Amino acid sequence: MFTIGDFAKHGRVSVRMLRHYDAIGLLRPARTDPASGYRFYEAGQLARLNRVIALKDLGLTLQQVKSVLDERVSTEELRGMLRLRRAELAAAMAEAAARLARVEARLRTIESEGHMPAHDIVVKSVPPVRVAELSGIADSYEPEDITPVIQPLYEELCRRLERAGIIPSGPGIAYYESAPDREGAVVVHAGLTVAAAPGGGHDFEIVDLPGIDRAATVVHRGPMDDILPTAQALARWVEGNGYRSAGYARELYLEVPEDKGKWVTELQEPIVPA
Repeated sequence: MFTIGDFAKHGRVSVRMLRHYDAIGLLRPARTDPASGYRFYEAGQLARLNRVIALKDLGLTLQQVKSVLDERVSTEELRGMLRLRRAELAAAMAEAAARLARVEARLRTIESEGHMPAHDIVVKSVPPVRVAELSGIADSYEPEDITPVIQPLYEELCRRLERAGIIPSGPGIAYYESAPDREGAVVVHAGLTVAAAPGGGHDFEIVDLPGIDRAATVVHRGPMDDILPTAQALARWVEGNGYRSAGYARELYLEVPEDKGKWVTELQEPIVPA
């Protein structure tokens, strides 16, 4: 048998915690000396202690832990519970990291307000272009809704083009439009420039994207998750120079290396005189 101090050491818990578990009937000592009140534990009780700690770390209250253990949860059932909780925690961590990234992007936007020189904006016409594309619906035009839609679309489009034996002849072009019958939602078009003819029974569309008579354009360097400062600087320039937006900006992906920090993207926003 172990003293309470030795049992706590082997179980990697505190003596105070063991006393509390005893008081609430969660983990009784194997023997208590009637004269001194000293508690003694057996090595076999480490198994219950391990389950107590695991279930507590899952977020269960001690009363819930007691109920679960009294029902004699099997090792496989406990493992399943641990896997589920691990997945929940991983999802929560990913969401927290994404939320932090969005906050940082907004902070960079605030810090960059008014700092973009006017010569970075170029007004020009954009010629028509033929693209192979796949489309999807995003709940909003916010980056956190666009990214989970557009990335899989491009991955799938590349696979389908490869199966069809079509090699892109130019850069990728993404464009957007408001989704019908869904307030705030947008249709996301993920396209790659091709020289192939429309039709052909492909499992993707080949369309001729019309040109833009007048577009305010700006080059963004870095990942698309950081596009907000550039896009808002473009919006301020459009308003400040006597124009108004005539639709969603297209995204022309000029350079897309594996390192997204080195991406080069041209925003092409259609404009008309205000």
